[in-house]
Amino acid sequence: MINYVFSTGDFEYFLMILIRTASFVFAAPFFSMANTPNRVKIGVSVVLSYLIYQVLYPHDNIVYNTILGYSALILKEAGAGLCLGAMTNFCSSIVIFAGRIVDMDMGLAMANIFDPTTRDQVSLTGQLFNYGVLMMLIVSGMHRYLIKAFIEAYEVVPVGSVVMNGDRLLNAILTFLIDYIVIGFRICLPIFAAILIVNAVLGILAKIAPQMNMFSVGIQIKLFVGLTILLLTTAMLPSAASFIFEELKKMMVLVVESLH
Repeated sequence: MINYVFSTGDFEYFLMILIRTASFVFAAPFFSMANTPNRVKIGVSVVLSYLIYQVLYPHDNIVYNTILGYSALILKEAGAGLCLGAMTNFCSSIVIFAGRIVDMDMGLAMANIFDPTTRDQVSLTGQLFNYGVLMMLIVSGMHRYLIKAFIEAYEVVPVGSVVMNGDRLLNAILTFLIDYIVIGFRICLPIFAAILIVNAVLGILAKIAPQMNMFSVGIQIKLFVGLTILLLTTAMLPSAASFIFEELKKMMVLVVESLH
């Protein structure tokens, strides 16, 4: 049954839920995009916070001595939400890293486009991979997993009991950085290997036929080979997305473990 009566303690409890939820929403994939209206982000945060509040009701009162103590609790809740949202967002950026490597190998490193969602210059292939994985995230229902995992995090890290464990958080960051590079190279490996073979062949041809202009010929060959392999490996994008989703799940667990 939904409770419509709010006491001062209930409002303080709800406010802390709202702070953690809003921090997560503003840093999470899709909602962190610059072209997502702030009113949508705030609306989703308020609705999700109220639903979480009803799930956790009845609750224990928040214990603090002064307004500074309550402010410290608020900051911890904001930090917890930001850590969870930022880590999930960083996982989705792995494909952008892979796309940037692909474009460098194909000779398209300077052919960047302006991304209005991040307000930054991004690579063509990275943008293709990014939107493909984002669509698969929505189609596969991974967004529901994110919301469910975020709500279940309240069972492990209750409201007002956030404790930033520096060692565990540092371990989570280091684990992510290693997986970031490994998964990124796994995604771009077919094109990277093909271009590497092309470069080796061009190097041999440069020795055999030095009169050939390998610079102009090499750019066209690498671009043709790269686009062909990219077209053939597009069907492998769901497998790449599964790598991202598994990494996302692992990082959610590691971050939650570092908050208590």
